Amino acid sequence: MMNTTFAIPAQALNTTGTNPIVSTIFTADPSAHVWEDGKIYIYASHDMDPARGCDLMDRYHVYSSEDMVNWLDEGEILRSEDVSWGRPEGGFMWAPDCAYKNGTYYFYYPHPSESDWNNSWKIGVATSRHPAKGFVDQGYIPGLGDFAMIDPCVFVDDDGRAYMYYGGGGRCMGGELNEDMMSIQGGMQDMDTLQDFHEATWVFKRNGIYYLTYADNLHENNQMRYATSHHPLGPWTYRGVFLEPTGCSTSHGSVAEYKGNWYLFYHNQQISGEGNLRSICVDELHFCEDGRIQTVTQTAQGLAPVGPAPAVKAHPVQARYHADEAGGGAEVSLDAAGGKVVRNLDIPGAFCSFTGIDGAEGGRTALYLSYTTEQKLAKLHLTVNGEDLSLINAVGLGGGASYSGFAHFTVNLKPGNGNTIQLTGGHGEVTVGELLAVPFQD
Repeated sequence: MMNTTFAIPAQALNTTGTNPIVSTIFTADPSAHVWEDGKIYIYASHDMDPARGCDLMDRYHVYSSEDMVNWLDEGEILRSEDVSWGRPEGGFMWAPDCAYKNGTYYFYYPHPSESDWNNSWKIGVATSRHPAKGFVDQGYIPGLGDFAMIDPCVFVDDDGRAYMYYGGGGRCMGGELNEDMMSIQGGMQDMDTLQDFHEATWVFKRNGIYYLTYADNLHENNQMRYATSHHPLGPWTYRGVFLEPTGCSTSHGSVAEYKGNWYLFYHNQQISGEGNLRSICVDELHFCEDGRIQTVTQTAQGLAPVGPAPAVKAHPVQARYHADEAGGGAEVSLDAAGGKVVRNLDIPGAFCSFTGIDGAEGGRTALYLSYTTEQKLAKLHLTVNGEDLSLINAVGLGGGASYSGFAHFTVNLKPGNGNTIQLTGGHGEVTVGELLAVPFQD
């Protein structure tokens, strides 16, 4: 069959931005880049829900946008199970970054190699020919160590030379990468002129000036500071604070220019109220005439769109599904308009299943789940073909009979129509409507 265009319902697309920009799962440590396809991408870590601490973070998601308002979950690109050299127990996959050179995308991430996680950090590298799929781990960068080796950042300069930075525990290091993008040329150097450095290094360039941003040591509520230089490895001149506390016990950000505007990506705990269940945000970044960064205004309303809302392509086979099984107290019934809905999912152990979902040729499929809830944050446990994918959020939007709430997430499905998605309740009142399945045109 020929492919066709499937129009996502208007209520699933945003006409104005909101912060946080991702609400279906908890995400943190956003690393933003604009690639040659004209889209802006965010590489984010994933706070697993329910949280026990940062030890449970073990998978990475990518989000893309063409208008800075509608963000597509491109899906999960790497998890600890994909790392043969990694910590046997998994977990501890913290703030990542991505770089592009000579047709290859390089994904950098911190991960321990032993059960003694705090003394075995490595910087892993996965590569792909695509910005948001197909990443395969290639091992780790040799010769690094001596302290908390976390929060890698890779900056590619205008001349094609690439530089890597990392740091935690009050120490920041930087060095030039070789052409292979997986080894260091001549060793790492201390970036020792930074004031009150804690972690979360990010480097970018504007009007010939290099900027290094980072999180400081403000107790229980880090701020973001920055320094400037005329060389990518310093020396750095401290300039001040440009992001005040976000209400979260950690702070981590990245800076990118898109369609003529500059933006700061960061995280807070606006949705959950918990420092280990964070959510990524974006606001405008402004500069003074002399290059100094103005203090960022953190907003709840987010951004105005900088382009048209995206069109979403889909497989022509049925894209809408209704739950065909429920149990544990949940019931499939009809709403006022005669459509199938699932109620009573607030009961512990209640569940519903969507079967016969078409995965087309197999691979990434965007799912849009319609729901209604009056609670600030109801949740559903997501299982895809028997695989536990953690909790997804249904942020309280009301919705009434229109089921105007939409939880959007992307999963990998098997080829054909033998896919099953199960939602388990017991995490707040939420009534589920239809499931829209939109296979990617990969």
